[in-house]
Amino acid sequence: MNTREQQTILEQAARKRIKDSHALDGDIGRLAHFYRGWASSYELDVGRDGYCGPMIVAELAGAVQTAYLASERTAIAILDAGCGTGLVGVELKRLGFRLIDGIDLSQEMAEKARQTRVYRHVQGDVDLNGPLSDHASASYDITICCGVFTLGHIRPDALRELARVTRPNGFVIVSTRKSYAEATSFEKEVRRLQDAGVLVTVQCLNDAKYIAEEGAHYWVFQATPNANAPTEEQL
Repeated sequence: MNTREQQTILEQAARKRIKDSHALDGDIGRLAHFYRGWASSYELDVGRDGYCGPMIVAELAGAVQTAYLASERTAIAILDAGCGTGLVGVELKRLGFRLIDGIDLSQEMAEKARQTRVYRHVQGDVDLNGPLSDHASASYDITICCGVFTLGHIRPDALRELARVTRPNGFVIVSTRKSYAEATSFEKEVRRLQDAGVLVTVQCLNDAKYIAEEGAHYWVFQATPNANAPTEEQL
């Protein structure tokens, strides 16, 4: 077997693992178990498949800070929701951000993120489909969620909690893989939150680069004071 054939086999195996993660139907136990086994090879797998989402959302955070926020990047508080192994955090640090917290469902992935040393705090065992009870309202200038609004992971209504923990006039930046956007009610949820005065859509990059076999949409939302009101589950 030559080098090219070996490379092809590795790429096919990586894509299979990525595809398998999309078939878990948001089941917390299955997701945690899957990522426990995937944590050690995750970065190699997504790297082989051309994953550029972390770089794009980090660049969007940089553009948002430059265009809208008065504070310097070193003083901007960021939540990386679904931080995985820390790919987004590494890109944010490269751009000059320093106050970065990470949360993830998988303890093993969170530990990988912790080892990058780019985060202030990293917390595992956090279900983004539920209330972020350890995070007060209006805690962050920018909340980022990259690679998580994808099939088999979190529901569109998780966007509400991301807005809640973001300060008024702060920003929420998320990626939605194309297949997810087409199969779920994400855009309907966006309209619902806009109608409720929770957030405003500032920008959407449609069908942009994401991973080799599929693009994604990148959303930039601005949170309003209404975003910080308790959700129904918290009342």
